[in-house]
Amino acid sequence: MDTIVIVGYIAGALTTVSFVPQVARAWRLKETRDLSLAMLLLFALGILLWTLYGIWTTSLPIIAANVITFILVLLLLGMKLKYH
Repeated sequence: MDTIVIVGYIAGALTTVSFVPQVARAWRLKETRDLSLAMLLLFALGILLWTLYGIWTTSLPIIAANVITFILVLLLLGMKLKYH
């Protein structure tokens, strides 16, 4: 595996894992008041487009990181709508 691909996986893992504390906090507290709905929607759209880009360029690190991040953002969006 090329070094740049390993860097891609590490970058993807770090940016994806960065959402886990926010999801855990929202889940635990049942509180999403501090999260902007507009930001979450725009971010989800951006992540979806990054996933499509990864598919079109056959970049597995981009695909993997963004699919997982998209799921985490969808969880936050769901909690934002449920706990609003």
